[in-house]
Amino acid sequence: MFEFLITQSNTENPTILSITITVLFSFFLASLIVVTYEWTDRSVQRPLYFLQSMALISIVAATVMQAIGDSLARGLGMLGALAIIRFRTRLNNPRNMAFMFAALACGIACGVFGFTIALVGTVGFCLAAFILHFSPLADSGELTGRLRVTIPREGNLQSEIENLLRKYAAAMELEQVRFPRLRSAREISEEENQNEPDPETWYDLDYTFRLKKHHLRSELAGALKQLPGILDLRLRFNKGASDL
Repeated sequence: MFEFLITQSNTENPTILSITITVLFSFFLASLIVVTYEWTDRSVQRPLYFLQSMALISIVAATVMQAIGDSLARGLGMLGALAIIRFRTRLNNPRNMAFMFAALACGIACGVFGFTIALVGTVGFCLAAFILHFSPLADSGELTGRLRVTIPREGNLQSEIENLLRKYAAAMELEQVRFPRLRSAREISEEENQNEPDPETWYDLDYTFRLKKHHLRSELAGALKQLPGILDLRLRFNKGASDL
């Protein structure tokens, strides 16, 4: 797009005009990526520092590529300098990683004066993000939950809890069954109040599940509270799936 403006430049000795165009164009394309992320993201909290990082990292990448140019020595020196820096920030969400790499690719393409490649790649990435946002693959904001319940060893209370979870959850899984150790159970039963239940007569169940609808949270909690015989109940909800 702007190749005709830098015909007198080269990657070894870029002019002030070419450097300015590179910085401004990389920031403009990165801003498109930031706006796309903001419009297609459904998280409750706004990751402002992440949005700023995407806009700024494209300029950094473009500057690095212009500083390296076609020099192999500069490239090796830059690689050694960057190896000293330890980046400890983690991006647990794969979607955030994709957007960050898109901003980096945009800056790299601008840094080597590939403005057409940067423009087409950025527009294509943003369009694909919008298409996925309205497709069945979009984040529906579903709630995943974790249930930890303490119940007596006798009776069929476990089957009642699982039937209740199947009613309100699209999927459920029993992750852990914990029995108290006999020695620690006796010590606890001797030290604690006599009104407390004997630890040898109960056990813990840990379930993970995915709710069918958001409004079922209160209904599920109320239904679990109505079950007789439950000694302890802990229910926690998280938005979306677990981080990969």
